[in-house]
Amino acid sequence: MDGLLSQEEINALFSSTDDDIETGSATTSELLSLEEKDAIGEISNISMGTSATTLSSLVNQKVDISTPEVSVITWDQLVDSYDKPCIFIQIYYKEGLDGNNILILRERDVKIITDLMMGGDGSNTDRELDELCISAINEAMNQMMGSASTSISSMLETKVDISPPAATQIDLNSVVNAGQIAPFLQGEFVKVSFRMEIGDLVDSELMQLYPVDFAKNMYRKFVNLDDEPAPAPQPSPEPVSAPQPVAQPTPQPAPTMQEQQPMMQGMPMMQGMPMMQAMPVMMQPPVQDVNVSQAQFQPFVAMQSPLLQQENIDLLLDVPLEVTVELGKTSKSIKEILDFAPGTVVELNRLAGEPIDVLVNGKYVAKGEVVVIGEAFGIRISDVIK
Repeated sequence: MDGLLSQEEINALFSSTDDDIETGSATTSELLSLEEKDAIGEISNISMGTSATTLSSLVNQKVDISTPEVSVITWDQLVDSYDKPCIFIQIYYKEGLDGNNILILRERDVKIITDLMMGGDGSNTDRELDELCISAINEAMNQMMGSASTSISSMLETKVDISPPAATQIDLNSVVNAGQIAPFLQGEFVKVSFRMEIGDLVDSELMQLYPVDFAKNMYRKFVNLDDEPAPAPQPSPEPVSAPQPVAQPTPQPAPTMQEQQPMMQGMPMMQGMPMMQAMPVMMQPPVQDVNVSQAQFQPFVAMQSPLLQQENIDLLLDVPLEVTVELGKTSKSIKEILDFAPGTVVELNRLAGEPIDVLVNGKYVAKGEVVVIGEAFGIRISDVIK
């Protein structure tokens, strides 16, 4: 009948619709390959592992961060899947990497962390997030991401440094334009999610958001895919001919006194030159023949054998020396020191990621960077002062 579709046309219509859906989904999945997701997850896993150790020392609680999950999402998907309100922490890289990322924490988790940092037991979650709490979480994230940057520096074999993080309380439902937070949130971006546990107080989700270009650049640096120009071949040196021996003049015997007198009589007087000035030059004592032989010395006998010297040095090897690592220092007045309380944040004169000083018995001997060994801090020597 007229106006009805045949079975072949209906099948063709549904077939084309399925192809369009598959094509659209493939475009999204191709933003990051499986290898890129695995590499970004590995980088995040190592860096956030060191951050967990740093946070544990700040809150005096055991902190566990699980293996991350990497995905590509949009702003609408993020709004539908996360608590509101939450804390957005902007982190900008100023050396080693070009770009920024965002760390997202639940508001309740931030209240627990800041309460623990200020000497509480983590139960004061009814308080408002005032300026003091925002400053405390900024300091915690600064130390966490500073240790993470050190780990990334070791993996990428280049120095990575960040600027001080900036925390902002955001209600995802009230944000009309995601570009107000960061321009890369307007399109598709990379989400790296972790499960974070802090003692018995927090069992929550922690997220990092990356621009896709930033994630790809970090992957290229991780697998050493950056093309480096090959060094130009050095021209082979031309063979140098052996120097020809130069004939040495045969030494002539010096004239005797009798031979010098006729020579002086026959020499014309130089105009303007006194006779006495020429005399020392002409009247030199004759060179006498002397016997020259190599000097003979008695053989030197060492007073101490090498074994005895080594034993003397070994006597000093057991002397204990005090090794001190100086993270930084500052000057405070007596009034400011009397105001110190548990949770007080003291700003030092050194930036995050900057080399720290290593002193032996109070003498400055080396520079290094902070590393994490298991659950303890360590120092990796980067420069020895000569």
